[in-house]
Parts: sequence; structure tokens; C-alpha cells
Amino acid sequence: MKTLLEGGQIVTAEGIRESGILFEDGIIIAVGKHPASHQVDQVIHCDNFFVAPGLKDVHVHLREPGFAYKETIRTGTMAAARGGYTTVCSMPNLDPVPSCRDALEKQLAIIRRDAVIRVIPYGAITKDGRGRAPLADMEGLSPDVAAFSDDGRGVQSEALMRAAMEKARALGKIIVAHCEDERYPTQDPQSEYLQVRRDLALAKETGCRYHVCHVSTAASVEAVRAAKREGVDVTCETAPHYLLLCDEDTADEGRFKMNPPLRTARDKEALLAGLLDGTIDMIATDHAPHSLPEKAGGFRDSLFGIVGLETAFPMLHTHLVRGGVLTLSQLIEKMSLAPARRFDLPGKDLAAGEPADLILIDPAAKGVIRPEEFESMGRSTPFAGEAYTGRSVMTICAGRVVHQG
Repeated sequence: MKTLLEGGQIVTAEGIRESGILFEDGIIIAVGKHPASHQVDQVIHCDNFFVAPGLKDVHVHLREPGFAYKETIRTGTMAAARGGYTTVCSMPNLDPVPSCRDALEKQLAIIRRDAVIRVIPYGAITKDGRGRAPLADMEGLSPDVAAFSDDGRGVQSEALMRAAMEKARALGKIIVAHCEDERYPTQDPQSEYLQVRRDLALAKETGCRYHVCHVSTAASVEAVRAAKREGVDVTCETAPHYLLLCDEDTADEGRFKMNPPLRTARDKEALLAGLLDGTIDMIATDHAPHSLPEKAGGFRDSLFGIVGLETAFPMLHTHLVRGGVLTLSQLIEKMSLAPARRFDLPGKDLAAGEPADLILIDPAAKGVIRPEEFESMGRSTPFAGEAYTGRSVMTICAGRVVHQG
């Protein structure tokens, strides 16, 4: 069926322009003025909306297999679709951990059965994802994973991380690192930036493609900036909560507890500066749902992790785009195009031949973040009760409407 998105304005990294998009069988046929000779089966009128490439999140926890009481692939991908995401990369802290082929196949089977958008899993760096020797079966996992990560733990041994990078380079894959030196408490910024510095030196030595998860400190931003100047093949991400909040905003509630923690106002400003100058390449949510009892113990006794798939775009649009920090095109670059290029995901551009992975954005839509309305089973967000302006109102993945608000 040929579908035409007519009217509205197309958003890409280059800017905004008026145009139309024609797609068939999940693939974009044409971008531009609709030729009168084309017969279409369906027209979606996009007046007053922006049309943008579907968002991509390279850092989500879908919790299945192993922890379906927190989230399932079905509920997590429905949340992603509601938030405007068409592709997510799922982290490997599961049961079983995808550190061997058999374990990965269990996860892939659930994805094929239940996912409403694209899900590309990570493989673990180490056996069972514990951050310690031996390495996972990286060669066996490689054909079906986005990259390798032990997210939730830092690889503690320099020699083991070097071996992992050498293996990843041989396989043409990226090492995606949760940097946390366990010699320091999580609240200590050194626990993050010292391991970032170590890994950057190893990436320079091995030539491995390297990506830093959830950067939260000014020192980490500066380390990545310096490494890029030296030609190290490194990218990094931060998350909406680190860009919009700091430690002064926390309360004694589980919804403010995440790892890494919210840092100082100075760190937040450094992250914003890094986003603007290109040091921080992309924004990921680190969507990490838990059950209500697991987040009900106050700040001290709750588990680490918050949800973010349904709050990321409206909060960032409200505070960064409407706040004059970024243009909408720059936000789409950080949330869609940059992650697609780095991780070789579908939808690197809005052009003929690309998958019809699209979102319609209503920049004037107003609302309040209400966790009880989430598609996600997780309800814990520091943005609960916050007002927003602008959200995704339709998500199309591979030519199928997977969410319409």
C-alpha cells in the first residue's frame, strides 16, 4: 500500500523544509513534491505537524528474559513507540545474560514474537556480564548484536578491557562501556571519569571503536573532548535527566535514584556545553524500569534506575528547543540520526530507499507527565508532574503506524 504523508514540515539535521513523503512496503519511495502521476492508497495529513526520522535509543533495559515483572519486550517497545522511537538497542543485564549464542537466541525469540518496533540487542563483554574474566563468546554473538556492553558494571581489569577491545576491533564492533571503578563509591565522580580515561587510552592503543554510556561528569566530557582531538574513535551519550536536572533537584524518593547519580550544577552545564560543541554525540534514555516496591524505599533503599522512553522527547523539546538551547533539527540529530550512523541502525537519513521509520511531532501539544498513563510497566521518573509542550503524536515503523496519540 502506497502511503503519502502530505503537508507539514520535514525535519532533518540540515534544517526544516515543507515537503511530502511517499512510502510503500515499509520503504520511502520519494521525499519532495508529490508527483501527480503517483497513485496513493492512503493520505496522512500532517498540517501543523513536523515530520522527522524515528528516534533511536541505544541504551534501554527491556528486562526480558528474566525480569518480566519489571518490564517486557512488549510493554517496553510500546512505551518506545509512544515516545517516538522506532529502534532501540537493549542492554544485556538479563537472565540469562546474552554472553553466549544460546542465551541470545532466547532473547531474539521474544523480540520476534512481541516487539512492536525494532529491537537490536547488545551482547555482553564478559561471561554473565559480571565485568570480570572470562570474555563472552563475542564471535558467536557478533552477527546479531548492535555492539558489546556490560552495562550496569564497569570492566574492572585493564588487561581484560584491552582484550575485549582487541576482539571487538577484529569483529568490527563497538565496545559500549558503563564506566564505574568499583574502588570508589558511585557518588564519587572519580568512579566514572577515571575509568573513562583508562578506556580512552586503551581505545587509542587498540584502535577499537569505543562508546561511553551515560556521561554525567564534567571531567568525563573533557576527557572525551581531548580524545577526539587526538583522533581516538570515540563517541558518547548522556541522558535527559543529566541535562535537565542536578543534585540540587533531588528529594528522598526512589524516582531520583539512578546510576550514575545526578551530579552538580557545574557538571550539568558541562554536559550542555559538550552537547552543543559535539563532544556528546547523542542522547539516550537509559530506560531502566523497576517494580513499584523496588522504587518505594526512598532514596537510600530503592534500586538504581528510572524510566525515560515516554518522557525524553517532550522534556527535551520543552526545555532545550523551546528554551533556545537547541534547534529542533539539532535535537533530532542527537536523538535519531547520530545514533543511527554510529551504530549502523536503519534510518540514517530521511531519503528514498531508507525504511519508513517516521514520527509526527505536534510542537504545540501541551500536557503533564503522568506516570500512571505510561505504556511502560515502570513508573519511576524524576519528571512526574512536570508540564511539557511538544510531543510525538504518531510513530510509524517500517511503514506501520505503531502508535497514534
